[in-house]
Amino acid sequence: MRANLFSPRVLTAVGALFFICTPLFAARTDAPDWMHAVVSVPLPAHDEKDNAILLYGEDNLSVVSREKFRTTVRRAYKILRPEGREYGVVAIPFDSLNSKVTSIHAWCIPATGKDFEVTDKDAVETSFLKGEGGMLITDERIKGLPIPAAEPGNIVGYEYVIEQRPLVMQDVWEFQDTIPVREAHYSLTLPAGWEYKDAWVNYPGGKARDAGGGVWQWSVGDVKAIRKEEDMPPWRGIAGQMVATLYPPGGSSADALQTWNELGGWYNALTTHRRDPSVEIRQEVNSLTASAPTTLAKMQSVAAFVQRDIRYVAIELGIGGWQPHPAADVFAHRYGDCKDKATLLQSMLKEIGVDSYYVIINADRGSVTPETPAYVGAFDHAIVAIKLPEDLKDRSLIATIKHPQLGTLLFFDPTNEKIPFGEIGGYLQANYGMLVTPGGGELVKLPQQPSDLSGIQRNGKLTLTISGDLQGNVEEVRVGDRAAGSRELYTTTEKSSDRIKPVENLLADSLSMFHITYATVSNPEDPAMPFIWNYSFQAANYAKYAGNLLLVRPRVLGSKAWGILETPEPRRYPIEFDGPVLDTDNFEIALPPNYVVDDLPPAVDADFGFASYHSKTEISGNVLHYHRAFEVKELSVPVSKADQLKKFYRIIASDERNTAVLKLVTP
Repeated sequence: MRANLFSPRVLTAVGALFFICTPLFAARTDAPDWMHAVVSVPLPAHDEKDNAILLYGEDNLSVVSREKFRTTVRRAYKILRPEGREYGVVAIPFDSLNSKVTSIHAWCIPATGKDFEVTDKDAVETSFLKGEGGMLITDERIKGLPIPAAEPGNIVGYEYVIEQRPLVMQDVWEFQDTIPVREAHYSLTLPAGWEYKDAWVNYPGGKARDAGGGVWQWSVGDVKAIRKEEDMPPWRGIAGQMVATLYPPGGSSADALQTWNELGGWYNALTTHRRDPSVEIRQEVNSLTASAPTTLAKMQSVAAFVQRDIRYVAIELGIGGWQPHPAADVFAHRYGDCKDKATLLQSMLKEIGVDSYYVIINADRGSVTPETPAYVGAFDHAIVAIKLPEDLKDRSLIATIKHPQLGTLLFFDPTNEKIPFGEIGGYLQANYGMLVTPGGGELVKLPQQPSDLSGIQRNGKLTLTISGDLQGNVEEVRVGDRAAGSRELYTTTEKSSDRIKPVENLLADSLSMFHITYATVSNPEDPAMPFIWNYSFQAANYAKYAGNLLLVRPRVLGSKAWGILETPEPRRYPIEFDGPVLDTDNFEIALPPNYVVDDLPPAVDADFGFASYHSKTEISGNVLHYHRAFEVKELSVPVSKADQLKKFYRIIASDERNTAVLKLVTP
């Protein structure tokens, strides 16, 4: 899918521009009046962590025609801290096929001294890094211009004009930032006969002012900064935006994109004939399914082919950022991006008599909700919804919903090579996507899978020596996202000697001294099977002497405690989990001769609804048994329950530190 122009790839390119684009000459020319007007204005509420303040923002969209939009952008920042120097770089993302930056000017108003100006001649244009995120060819570029003297206490600002040939009749005003915004304005200039509808996202919004002459204006003020927090919701799920949908006079229904149904109709039109099979595709399907005895086996065969034999490579030029390549081309070249792989899979499924549909989605769960207005930029990924035959029932088909008209739909991401057919990754679970059918689009909620489909089952059989050393064997069975993450790390590690690093890191987090004596992995590449680690280790001085007592921690490996909320500032945003999970630990520790248990840690039963934790330590003969289970049941914890989550992790931390007390018994 078309990349988000505010993604980390953009930030990387901007960082490069900052270092390579120092202007050779900055003219001492006065900054414009709109910048000088905010030099002495009162600053909005801020604190010592704010690096800068947006004093003034202005986005003016002028619709010249259906084929040409012209946007003028103005910004004025006051830099407060050295880290705020990043606002002294103008970075304009655009695509070279459909847009053009026609002018760019930037200024600095120092706290003392004369103004500086830099213009187009000092700007540098660059493309995104090739290969980043599988991107091979793209028309997305950045025009950058550094502003001189972008230092604390100074005001920097810029103005640029960009002309675009719009792919859809929509525009998005993004007015909230990670810094406070004093005031921001948006204006829309429409030719005679044009109309608009506005929709606000994550913000109460305001009514447009009719300025006359086809000009409509909106303003916001004192917009609070979004302070970044660990595992907060995605940016699009919390940042204030306004979506303007435009309607030309006498426009066709294809121009109206204000509802999910209309947006789905637009996307369906883009895919017309793209799924048509070639002779070669038909031959490949026949070959793949020749020995498959059932419809499910046939589906699994073609899905595995698209997953593993079609490389993820993106070539996105113009409308190609949204429109998939023909299935025949994807098959012939053996590569494509997410929407291309989805297209080929649908073509191959059709050959075995199975219908399927595009699902356009954002891979960051929470970016789109039922309250989100329909707009193209909300999505960045494409997967497939497969219509299961009515008589097809199988326990492996987990990621399903019952659609009132289409029947049972199975969701599948052919881009993700590490998740087995029948399941989806945590990033898609309980996520909202646009189901695209010939009749249009519909926002649907994908299923959340049972917790036990993703987790680690760790079983250890260990022996404690009289000197306090611990040794033994551990088996870890990983499934779901836990397996997918391990497979990704294992298969992308180039040096075979480095593949044991995950085990080393696990032991290092839990043991002060250890030595791995054996380690092997099973099923490293087959997503349909669990990913299994088997390893043996020795840990010197694991148990500690206290007089004639021996202290041993029953929780040998792994940590579930998390200090995410142990911060001086109160939490502002919900806490997002990667997905549902159920991790279990079972450790059996054979005690040294003549030692018996004097005291055991108490059992723990903590269930807060969104997650639970249970542990128990028991003695049977001369073997100490420790069992625990950690389960994530809800994927988002609201701020109102942050204190409960903090308490939950403190309970876990206490249990993980607890020790059993052993005493020596004289025979």
